[in-house]
Amino acid sequence: MSAPAASERPLPPAPSKAKLVISTLAALAVAGIVLVTVVLPAEYDIDPLGTGDALGLVVLSGPPGGEIPAREDGLIAHGSSYRTDTRTFALEPGGFVEYKYRLETGRAMIYSWTASGWVRSEMHSEADGAPAGTAEFFEVVEQTLFRHGSYLAPFPGIHGWYWLNEGTDTVTVTLHAAGFFSGSTEFREDAPAVEREIRETPEPGAFRAEF
Repeated sequence: MSAPAASERPLPPAPSKAKLVISTLAALAVAGIVLVTVVLPAEYDIDPLGTGDALGLVVLSGPPGGEIPAREDGLIAHGSSYRTDTRTFALEPGGFVEYKYRLETGRAMIYSWTASGWVRSEMHSEADGAPAGTAEFFEVVEQTLFRHGSYLAPFPGIHGWYWLNEGTDTVTVTLHAAGFFSGSTEFREDAPAVEREIRETPEPGAFRAEF
């Protein structure tokens, strides 16, 4: 016996009014839950059940007036871009070099330097107005091949390193630094100090809007 044509097949019974009412009420209940637990806390800062705070949604709405509270720690804004600097120093046996960056109070830098042989390393700073020949020391290492770190200037002045080659072979020291310094000074034995200006990265005005 052949199957009846599609047009001859009986249609499924329509849902009863009771089922329609139950489905409608269930949909309204779900919408109400979403409204109370998600929409109101996120959009209107209304959190009657505390779910918005637990889910981190209250912050999306912000306080009245459109202002969002912000922490005052952890961020230091500057009016100019950071700068980068890379230097290589060749130290003959018994030779030394001092290299320091100009940093104002609260200005930071990160650094990484390596040496091809053992060197004595001193990280110290000379404060503006301090007596000649005085310095504040932050790290002294008798023999090392590298140092990596960050530094926050506690006072205005020049801040950096002294490297001494106490070996019998020439040593090369390579320094990479980035930060909010404005220049550098290099000191060597029996030679005048060399001051350098370090340009901003990117160039000044590169991202400043023109009106």
